[in-house]
Amino acid sequence: MATTATALYRGAAATSSATLYTVPSSTTTVVTNVVVANTSASAQTFTITLDGVAILSGVSLAANSTAFFDLKQVLATTKIIAGFASATSVTFNISGVQIV
Repeated sequence: MATTATALYRGAAATSSATLYTVPSSTTTVVTNVVVANTSASAQTFTITLDGVAILSGVSLAANSTAFFDLKQVLATTKIIAGFASATSVTFNISGVQIV
């Protein structure tokens, strides 16, 4: 079994739900942390789901701020991470471990 730490998604949020990461075939992924940054001058909200279940839902993020979330959530093959925000000035950095 090979274990590889990896960036699962890094980029701007869409304003409607979008797939950020899909677990590859024959792989298990453990999501280990999520960093969300708001680079705008006003508060924004965001949502992130794991396999259709909200883990961060409608969270408000103050202007020009960053939030850090540490977790250990296991996703099986073909499961997805999805998310969106109220503005594209919100960015997601999602890290984890892939186990093959």
